[in-house]
Amino acid sequence: MKLLKPLGLVILLIAIMTGCQSSQKSNSQYYLYVGTYTRDSSQGIYEYKFDASDGSLSQVGVTKGVTDPSYLTISPNHNYLYAVNEYRYSDHSGGKLSAFTINKKDGSLTHLNTESTNGTSPCYVSVDHTGSYAFAANYSSGSFSMFPINSDGSLDSASVTVQHYGSSVNKDRQSSPHVHCTHLTPDNKFLIVDDLGTDHVYQYAFSADSGAFHQQPVNKYEVKPGAGPRHITFAPNGKYAYLVTEMGGLVYTFKYRDNELHPLQSISALPKDYNGKIAGADIHVSPDGKFLYVSMREDLNQIVFFKIDQQSGKLTHVGRHSSEGVRPRNFMIDPTGKYLLAANMNSDNIVVFKRDKTTGGITPTGTEAKVSMPVCLKMITAQ
Repeated sequence: MKLLKPLGLVILLIAIMTGCQSSQKSNSQYYLYVGTYTRDSSQGIYEYKFDASDGSLSQVGVTKGVTDPSYLTISPNHNYLYAVNEYRYSDHSGGKLSAFTINKKDGSLTHLNTESTNGTSPCYVSVDHTGSYAFAANYSSGSFSMFPINSDGSLDSASVTVQHYGSSVNKDRQSSPHVHCTHLTPDNKFLIVDDLGTDHVYQYAFSADSGAFHQQPVNKYEVKPGAGPRHITFAPNGKYAYLVTEMGGLVYTFKYRDNELHPLQSISALPKDYNGKIAGADIHVSPDGKFLYVSMREDLNQIVFFKIDQQSGKLTHVGRHSSEGVRPRNFMIDPTGKYLLAANMNSDNIVVFKRDKTTGGITPTGTEAKVSMPVCLKMITAQ
C-alpha cells in the first residue's frame, strides 16, 4: 500500500474536516413557515431561514394571496404544506384548506389547490403519518373534515365531515361545540379531536390503508366543566399524551395504552393565587421527551414549562418565562431541541429563546422577527 507523504496527509485531513463542517452546517439549516392572519399588513405565509448553530432568523420569502392561513401543517415527507383559510376577519362564511408544494432548495411554496372544509373558522389541520389524509377542525361550526390527499400532494374534496353537538357550562363560550384540534395518535390508528365547546376529547377510529373512518367516537374523555380542551400532543415515546385547556389553564396527562387514553393527572399552568384572565394556547414536548411547554395568553403572556417524570409520565412545574410579546398563540421547539420560538400574535413578533436541555429553562437570545399577526410556526430541514 502506498503511504501518503506528510503534506498529502495534511491535505486529506483538511478535506475530511471541511466536509464534516459543511455537513454539520447543512444539518443546522431549516426553513421556518409562519402562518398569519391577513387582517392587517400580513401578506400570507412567511418563509424564513433558521440556523440552529446560532439561532439566527432571516426572511427568504412570502407566499402572497392566501387569506388567513392561520394554522399550518407539513406532510411527513416534507414535500407539501397545508394551511387552513380561517377567514376569521373577513365576510367569507365558509372555511377552506389549501395545499402547497415545498421547494426544499429555497423554501418557496407553490399553490396546488384549495378545498372547502365544510364548516366555518377552521383553526387546525393535521396529516396522517402516511401522508394520505388531511384533517381540518372547524371551530365556529363545531365540526371536522377528512380529505384524501392525491399523489401530487393536492387535496381531494372532503370525504367525511363529522358534526359535533352539545354544550357546556360557560354560556358565553360553550353554548355550542367548538372543535379546536384534530391530532393523530402515534400509531396512526385514531384521530383525537378536542372540543372546547363541549368539554370533551373524542377518539375516532381511522384506517390509512382503506381510508375508512368511523364517524361515531370509540371513546370520549371529559375534562373539568368550563375548562375548554384546546390542543393535545404526544410524548416522543408515544406512551403519554398532554392536553392544554384554554379557559381552565389546566394541563391533563394521559397514558396511551391498549388503544385508549387513561387519565393520570391534572395540573395547573397558572401562577399561585392568580386572578387574571385565562387563555391556554399551545403545547409541545421537547424532542428528548424530558420537558413539556405550554403557552398562556391574555394577562399572562408566558411560556410555562414542566418536567416529565420518565417513569410515570406525570408533570412537575419547573418555571415560567415571559413570551417577550403579547398573546403567544403558538410556539415551537426546533428539531435540535436547542431553541424555542414563540409567535406573539398581538405584538407582531416571533422571539427566539435558547433552551437549557438540563433545566428546561428558556432565555431570550435577542433574535426577533417582526411579522404581522403570526399564528403558527412549522419547520423543516433545508437542503
